[in-house]
Amino acid sequence: MGNKARITRIVKQVAAEPVDPAPGDSLFESGLLDSFSLADLVTELEKEFAIKVPDSDLVPRKFDSIDRIEAYVASRV
Repeated sequence: MGNKARITRIVKQVAAEPVDPAPGDSLFESGLLDSFSLADLVTELEKEFAIKVPDSDLVPRKFDSIDRIEAYVASRV
């Protein structure tokens, strides 16, 4: 399973919605994620990819889409 598929699975799990967001779609503007679910998303990403996300990176724009999350994860591993 590729990183994009792993990230999509995590987003669906955190959002608790059976949707398939397009890689460039805003997860926050669409309502799939909000500021409260951001922490849950980051926790799951840290577990899945064995990375550590510093508190300074906990901003929605870094995790706004599947593509942005994938780029962020790639920069941390």
